[in-house]
Amino acid sequence: MTLMSRKVDYALLILSYLDQKREGGCAREIADRYELSKGFVANILKELCHNGFVASHRGVKGGYVLRRPAEEISLAELMETLDEAFHLTECTKPPISSDPCSHEAVCPLKGAVAEVHRRIRDVLREVTLADVFRPREPDAPRFFGLDVLEHVTT
Repeated sequence: MTLMSRKVDYALLILSYLDQKREGGCAREIADRYELSKGFVANILKELCHNGFVASHRGVKGGYVLRRPAEEISLAELMETLDEAFHLTECTKPPISSDPCSHEAVCPLKGAVAEVHRRIRDVLREVTLADVFRPREPDAPRFFGLDVLEHVTT
């Protein structure tokens, strides 16, 4: 199980490129830079444009630019926009789920798993794309709420 889909992973690469290159870039440049399929990059750019993450400009000097600064976009927002919201287990899905867990009524772990799920989502809401794109200095303070995850895993 991965938390981020390939689409979100590539979207992060694309947005990182546009964050570094403030004047913008085109699908071909981005695809070449990361050795990705130009068609897949173009499709992701189209979706990012449709959802307000990037703006497109036509013409000879056309291409894509970030619509909002990376500091204003959370990792959770990007993930939830491009994919269905992630769910740690079946029991953390909304009640309308078409495939509910058959053990839900008797499961002693449901509350604990729901809390882990909530904490992960809270961390993802606190992490901005700028945090992901721009490495921090070695002596900088701890990375947002990641200490929360340490408590979960220990």
